[in-house]
Parts: sequence; structure tokens; C-alpha cells
Amino acid sequence: MGTLNFPEDTFVVIATGTVAKTFYVKSGSLEHDGDWTPGDLADQGPAGKSPSERSPRESMEATFSKIIAEKLYELAHKGSYERLILVADPETLGEMRPLLHQEVTDKIVLEQAKTLTNSPVEDIEKSISQ
Repeated sequence: MGTLNFPEDTFVVIATGTVAKTFYVKSGSLEHDGDWTPGDLADQGPAGKSPSERSPRESMEATFSKIIAEKLYELAHKGSYERLILVADPETLGEMRPLLHQEVTDKIVLEQAKTLTNSPVEDIEKSISQ
């Protein structure tokens, strides 16, 4: 039995502007569910208007933030999760926040502005249990 004090099946998303790793809480530990990657962003627009001084990389990361927000809404609307832990680097989290639907924000039980996508599961568990 793990040490996480979150209800069973809490959905956990650990993201940056280039990747998102998903987990579910199972028996007090994180169980890896999958990875989301930007894919081909050519036909997707960034979140909101793109300032002219934004680099192609920043534009791609903003677009991926929009995709994450949309996917979280789709999954919430389907009833795929009841509780959400959202951890993302500060810039990605800032891009996502205004795009998150009320149905998603109502399910957030913990939000952290941290970069943990390359961290071992044990470090992620430690970070979200503090």
C-alpha cells in the first residue's frame, strides 16, 4: 500500500508544454496511465491570440496547453474521473488555467506549478503528498 492520501482513481496529470504524463491513484500509489504528446500541431492554433514576439516553440507549447485543457474537459464530461491533480510547469499552468472548463476546475483537488515530467514516480508522489 502506497503513501498517497488521495481517493482511489484520482486522475493525475503531470505536464509541460511538450508532454503530459497521466496517472491514476491506485492503492495509495500512482499507476501510469499513458503519455500525451503534441502530435502534429500544424492545424491546431495556440491558445488565444499569438503575439508576434512569440517564438515557434512558445507557440507550440501554448497550443499543447490548449490541447491538454480540451482533453481534460472531454474526459471530465465523459465521467472518466471525479478528482484531478494537475501539476505543470508555471508557464504551462498559466497557459492552461484560463482554458480549463468549469467542469474540470470543479474536480481539481490539488494544483502545483512544478516541472515533474522527468521525475521518477516516487518523487512525483512525494511532491503531491506534501
